[in-house]
Parts: sequence; C-alpha cells; structure tokens
Amino acid sequence: MFKKSSSTDISGQTPVKSSVQRSIRSAVLEQWKIEPETLEAVWPKKEGLVLVKCREHISIYTIHGEPIFFQHFDGPIYPTLRLLHKYPYILPMVRVDRGAIRFLLAGAHMMCPGFTSKGGYLPPAEEGLAAGVPVAIHAEGKEHAVGVGITKLGTEEIKRVNKGVGVEIVTYVGDDLWAIQSL
Repeated sequence: MFKKSSSTDISGQTPVKSSVQRSIRSAVLEQWKIEPETLEAVWPKKEGLVLVKCREHISIYTIHGEPIFFQHFDGPIYPTLRLLHKYPYILPMVRVDRGAIRFLLAGAHMMCPGFTSKGGYLPPAEEGLAAGVPVAIHAEGKEHAVGVGITKLGTEEIKRVNKGVGVEIVTYVGDDLWAIQSL
C-alpha cells in the first residue's frame, strides 16, 4: 500500500467531526486488542483528529501532526508502526523467519513457508486467527514489529497448505508511511 516513492501525494487535510471521531474510536476498540484506557492514552477524547487524504484512497489519521492510524477505503483501521512499537500488544503477532526479512523490507507479501519454518511463529490452534485479520509482523531475532499486514488465510490453513501468500503487507519499516514523522 505504501510502496517507496518520491512523494507522499497528500491531497488534503481536514479536521474530523466529533460524531465521526466517536465512530472511529468504537471501530478501533472493536478491531484491536486494546483497552479503552490505552486508547485514551494514545488518543485523548479532547484531542482533535485530523484526516489526511492521500493517493490511492488512503486516509491517515493524525493527532498534533503525528500519524497514529490509517485506513484504505472503508477497510479495517490499522495502527502505524510507530504506534505499534509503543503498544505492541494491540494487534495479534506473527513472525517470519530470517530468510523472509529482506523480502518483507522490500514490500513483498509474506508467503506461508516463512511462518511455518523453524524461525517463524503462528498463534496456536486455540488462539488461531481467521482470514482478514490485521496482524503485527515480527521478524526472527528482532524486538519490534517490522510490518503490519492482513491475513489472507486463517493461521491453521497457513500451517496446513504451507504454500502461497499467507499475509498481505499493508505497511513496513522503510516505506512512505514510515518516512512520515509528522504532517
């Protein structure tokens, strides 16, 4: 989604109405594993949210110019990697092996064998994830998430099939969104 390019192609910035902010807040609480108190620390109710519209129908939501989450069309709301580094537990975690790191940092989607090999990790069956769930992608040997993606297959199906794309990358360390410190 945020491939490396020469510009970020921002088309406009507008403050978000309070009624829309309430619906975004409830959507975030519903989609992520985040407590209301943590969300309040990230995004205080009194703080105004600013919508930054970008190319390819991407909406970035900022507070005081700092991007905190983003959305493509009306899809799920994803946290930025910087927010995920501060609060690593808000998305379920998957891990790819060392061989997949260079492909991840180039923006490639993650293939099933990268999760099922020795250095990879998928949640156990009782905590399994369904297809279409936003996840934090960690790399073997790294402390913080290096990407955010959405599962294309359920975790048990990834283990069973072990072929093809398992997680589609949405943002990763080094892409255009990562390069934006403030707007």
